[in-house]
Amino acid sequence: MKVPGAESNTRQLKVARQIQKDLSEIFREKGMAPYHGAMISVVQVRISPDLSVAHTWISVFPSEKANTVLEQVKEQNKAIRGELGRRVARQLRIVPELVFFLDDSLDYVQHIEELLK
Repeated sequence: MKVPGAESNTRQLKVARQIQKDLSEIFREKGMAPYHGAMISVVQVRISPDLSVAHTWISVFPSEKANTVLEQVKEQNKAIRGELGRRVARQLRIVPELVFFLDDSLDYVQHIEELLK
């Protein structure tokens, strides 16, 4: 029995995984210099059903630089999207709009650990 919308959901997951992988490589290749020596990890990507918007959560180490780095990433959104477009050109008709958020789950875990001590 087929589940309605299952094909599109599978496609969304595949595209999100590919975008996560490609964005990770883009940040790794840019190196740490442009981001004040911070390391960026792409934690999660969720893509809209029409594949036009990719909500992207990034983690920044050290976390003290997180807000500064997030602002830099947002400023460079157009260039990052352009590089992503070169990488996914053969798989996607349109390059999704990128919306970046900070993933602060590690800070939350660290805070809980400190409270439990």
